Amino acid sequence: MESKRQQKMASLLQQELAQVLQRDLPHLFGGGLAPSISMVKVTPDLGQARVYLSLLLGNDANERLEIVRENAKAIRQALAKRIRQTARVVPELIFFHDDSAAYAAHMDQVLGTLDIPAAPKDEADASEEKPTRPRLFKGE
Repeated sequence: MESKRQQKMASLLQQELAQVLQRDLPHLFGGGLAPSISMVKVTPDLGQARVYLSLLLGNDANERLEIVRENAKAIRQALAKRIRQTARVVPELIFFHDDSAAYAAHMDQVLGTLDIPAAPKDEADASEEKPTRPRLFKGE
Protein backbone atom coordinates (compact mmCIF):
# COMPACT_ATOMS: atom_id res chain seq x y z
CA MET A 1 0.00 0.00 0.00
CA GLU A 2 1.33 3.38 -0.97
CA SER A 3 1.80 6.17 1.54
CA LYS A 4 0.27 9.62 1.05
CA ARG A 5 3.69 10.93 0.11
CA GLN A 6 4.09 8.31 -2.63
CA GLN A 7 0.59 9.00 -3.94
CA LYS A 8 1.21 12.76 -4.09
CA MET A 9 4.52 12.29 -5.89
CA ALA A 10 2.99 9.80 -8.33
CA SER A 11 0.15 12.19 -9.12
CA LEU A 12 2.57 15.08 -9.64
CA LEU A 13 4.80 12.98 -11.88
CA GLN A 14 1.86 11.75 -13.95
CA GLN A 15 0.61 15.28 -14.60
CA GLU A 16 4.00 16.79 -15.31
CA LEU A 17 5.25 13.90 -17.45
CA ALA A 18 2.17 14.22 -19.63
CA GLN A 19 3.00 17.90 -20.14
CA VAL A 20 6.65 17.11 -20.88
CA LEU A 21 5.84 14.45 -23.47
CA GLN A 22 3.13 16.48 -25.19
CA ARG A 23 4.51 20.02 -25.03
CA ASP A 24 8.21 20.05 -24.22
CA LEU A 25 9.43 17.02 -26.19
CA PRO A 26 6.94 16.32 -29.01
CA HIS A 27 9.79 15.82 -31.49
CA LEU A 28 10.55 12.43 -29.90
CA PHE A 29 7.56 10.92 -31.67
CA GLY A 30 8.20 12.31 -35.14
CA GLY A 31 5.09 14.46 -35.23
CA GLY A 32 2.91 11.54 -34.13
CA LEU A 33 0.79 11.40 -31.05
CA ALA A 34 2.57 11.31 -27.72
CA PRO A 35 1.71 8.37 -25.48
CA SER A 36 -0.63 8.93 -22.58
CA ILE A 37 0.49 8.08 -19.08
CA SER A 38 -1.93 5.61 -17.53
CA MET A 39 -0.23 5.13 -14.15
CA VAL A 40 2.86 6.05 -12.15
CA LYS A 41 4.09 4.06 -9.16
CA VAL A 42 6.82 5.45 -6.92
CA THR A 43 9.09 3.49 -4.59
CA PRO A 44 8.91 4.35 -0.86
CA ASP A 45 12.22 6.25 -0.98
CA LEU A 46 10.98 8.23 -4.04
CA GLY A 47 14.13 7.16 -5.88
CA GLN A 48 12.43 5.34 -8.74
CA ALA A 49 9.19 5.84 -10.60
CA ARG A 50 7.59 3.18 -12.77
CA VAL A 51 5.76 4.95 -15.57
CA TYR A 52 3.13 2.97 -17.49
CA LEU A 53 2.53 4.35 -20.98
CA SER A 54 -0.59 3.68 -23.00
CA LEU A 55 0.45 3.39 -26.65
CA LEU A 56 -2.93 2.77 -28.21
CA LEU A 57 -2.66 4.31 -31.65
CA GLY A 58 -0.37 2.60 -34.09
CA ASN A 59 1.06 -0.89 -34.31
CA ASP A 60 4.60 0.18 -33.48
CA ALA A 61 4.15 0.25 -29.70
CA ASN A 62 7.46 -1.50 -28.97
CA GLU A 63 9.38 0.90 -31.21
CA ARG A 64 7.77 3.92 -29.56
CA LEU A 65 8.51 2.50 -26.12
CA GLU A 66 12.16 2.05 -27.10
CA ILE A 67 12.30 5.69 -28.26
CA VAL A 68 10.98 6.79 -24.88
CA ARG A 69 13.45 4.55 -23.03
CA GLU A 70 16.38 5.83 -25.09
CA ASN A 71 15.41 9.42 -24.28
CA ALA A 72 14.71 8.79 -20.59
CA LYS A 73 17.56 11.11 -19.58
CA ALA A 74 16.22 14.02 -21.63
CA ILE A 75 12.70 13.38 -20.32
CA ARG A 76 13.99 13.35 -16.74
CA GLN A 77 15.86 16.63 -17.29
CA ALA A 78 12.78 18.31 -18.77
CA LEU A 79 10.73 16.98 -15.86
CA ALA A 80 13.29 18.33 -13.38
CA LYS A 81 12.88 21.82 -14.86
CA ARG A 82 9.13 21.64 -14.30
CA ILE A 83 9.10 20.26 -10.74
CA ARG A 84 12.28 21.76 -9.28
CA GLN A 85 10.28 23.99 -6.92
CA THR A 86 8.05 21.14 -5.74
CA ALA A 87 10.28 18.08 -5.43
CA ARG A 88 13.72 17.87 -3.90
CA VAL A 89 14.83 14.88 -5.97
CA VAL A 90 13.58 13.77 -9.37
CA PRO A 91 13.19 9.99 -9.36
CA GLU A 92 14.76 7.70 -11.94
CA LEU A 93 12.14 6.99 -14.59
CA ILE A 94 11.51 3.42 -15.74
CA PHE A 95 9.04 3.10 -18.60
CA PHE A 96 6.68 0.19 -19.22
CA HIS A 97 4.01 -0.51 -21.81
CA ASP A 98 0.51 -0.58 -20.32
CA ASP A 99 -1.61 -2.87 -22.45
CA SER A 100 -4.67 -2.92 -20.20
CA ALA A 101 -6.76 -0.89 -22.68
CA ALA A 102 -5.88 -3.26 -25.51
CA TYR A 103 -6.72 -6.22 -23.28
CA ALA A 104 -10.07 -4.65 -22.35
CA ALA A 105 -10.86 -4.12 -26.05
CA HIS A 106 -9.95 -7.75 -26.76
CA MET A 107 -12.16 -9.03 -23.94
CA ASP A 108 -15.02 -6.84 -25.15
CA GLN A 109 -14.65 -8.38 -28.59
CA VAL A 110 -14.59 -11.92 -27.15
CA LEU A 111 -17.68 -11.28 -25.04
CA GLY A 112 -19.43 -9.74 -28.04
CA THR A 113 -18.98 -12.92 -30.07
CA LEU A 114 -20.51 -15.20 -27.43
CA ASP A 115 -23.94 -16.59 -28.22
CA ILE A 116 -25.80 -16.51 -24.92
CA PRO A 117 -29.42 -17.70 -25.07
CA ALA A 118 -32.06 -15.77 -23.19
CA ALA A 119 -33.02 -17.11 -19.79
CA PRO A 120 -36.29 -19.07 -19.81
CA LYS A 121 -39.15 -17.28 -18.15
CA ASP A 122 -40.68 -19.40 -15.41
CA GLU A 123 -44.45 -19.43 -15.12
CA ALA A 124 -44.14 -19.74 -11.37
CA ASP A 125 -42.39 -16.37 -11.17
CA ALA A 126 -45.15 -14.61 -13.12
CA SER A 127 -48.02 -16.09 -11.07
CA GLU A 128 -46.60 -15.20 -7.66
CA GLU A 129 -48.29 -12.34 -5.90
CA LYS A 130 -46.45 -9.36 -4.60
CA PRO A 131 -45.47 -9.81 -0.97
CA THR A 132 -47.69 -7.87 1.38
CA ARG A 133 -46.11 -5.37 3.64
CA PRO A 134 -46.75 -5.48 7.37
CA ARG A 135 -49.57 -3.34 8.68
CA LEU A 136 -48.48 -0.64 11.05
CA PHE A 137 -51.87 0.87 11.84
CA LYS A 138 -55.37 -0.58 12.02
CA GLY A 139 -56.72 1.58 9.21
CA GLU A 140 -54.22 0.44 6.61
